[in-house]
Amino acid sequence: MENDFIGEIMLFAFNWAPEYTLPCDGRILNIRENQALFSLLGAVYGGDGVSTFALPDLRGAQPHPSMQYCIVTYGPYPSRP
Repeated sequence: MENDFIGEIMLFAFNWAPEYTLPCDGRILNIRENQALFSLLGAVYGGDGVSTFALPDLRGAQPHPSMQYCIVTYGPYPSRP
């Protein structure tokens, strides 16, 4: 997982979050503790954009209930072209 880009969303064939990822369940995160991820997502999915932001909520979008979408929280920052 540590070679995947921060902010990358992946679908896993199990219902737990691997190391360096969080479930895409709409949870609210602290910007101070997740600055790189916030710089990519902003407050598009929720939060106040000052001290908090939210992850996308993809619950129910997975093709099977035993699968889960997760977002990478640690890894290389994606470069822009």
